[in-house]
Amino acid sequence: MNKLTELERKVILEKSTERAFTGEYDDFFKDGIYVCKQCDNPLFDSKAKFEAGCGWPAFDDTFPDSVRELVDSDGYRTEIVCNRCGGHLGHVFKGENMTEKDTRHCVNSISIRFIPVERAGEYIKAKTVEKREIVLGGGCFWCIEAVYKRVPGILETISGYAGGTVANPTYEQVTTGRTGHAEVAKLIFDPSIITLEKILEVFYLAHDPTTLNRQGNDVGTQYRSIILYSEDMDLIAIQKVIKKVSKEFTAPIVTEVRKLDTFYEAEDYHKNYYENNSNGSYCRVVIKPKLDKVLHELRKN
Repeated sequence: MNKLTELERKVILEKSTERAFTGEYDDFFKDGIYVCKQCDNPLFDSKAKFEAGCGWPAFDDTFPDSVRELVDSDGYRTEIVCNRCGGHLGHVFKGENMTEKDTRHCVNSISIRFIPVERAGEYIKAKTVEKREIVLGGGCFWCIEAVYKRVPGILETISGYAGGTVANPTYEQVTTGRTGHAEVAKLIFDPSIITLEKILEVFYLAHDPTTLNRQGNDVGTQYRSIILYSEDMDLIAIQKVIKKVSKEFTAPIVTEVRKLDTFYEAEDYHKNYYENNSNGSYCRVVIKPKLDKVLHELRKN
């Protein structure tokens, strides 16, 4: 991770915006690529850059899996962040008919760095990173997915079912509580950005691990607190974190900890649920307060 100046931290970490028409790359069209200022992740090719007249660099495409779209804190715009480190880039707008791809990634110059075409290859080659995974359940998987999409170092969140006895379960089957499965999210993460310990600390901020088979009004074994690991060495980190955070609760932690057997991916309509339904009552009443709480604590640390 690269060291940031105070102004870079304000934009990249605190999600501020640089003044229009003041950025280094607003009127800049050399051949090359643009990488994340914080982690050097390749984000945009210069071929995707176009003159939008908006006062900020504009791109109509990204490198695959390099940029993540999130519902902005204002509730209606779509924020874009680096998919590797979570650094704030700007916003994306669609339907403006400015290019054939009909997309404008409006980016703060201060969030990116230009790499000339003759040096671009080394950055693209270095894009390959080590990936690890952990599966967590703490109530409705819509909540877990929404939280971890906003945690730096989490490369991908996949909602699904695990811990039960029925093969290829459907959502309707799992919600009966009779399959033994929990609603979970598989988290694929970059250990050079975030540790498993930190992921688990966020997990214990995002749900109540002292209520057996329940999170708020969601009741049933499918909503139980559960950690499913794939590598035996992860059990040490899990036990360490549980011992540490147990001091912060007045009741015993009831999180189930076991080795992952089979993870079943959830139906497509569950993917990006909060991003696609942020104005729905469940998202506003249940998910949004959890997001605000977790993000507030992450910024403090």
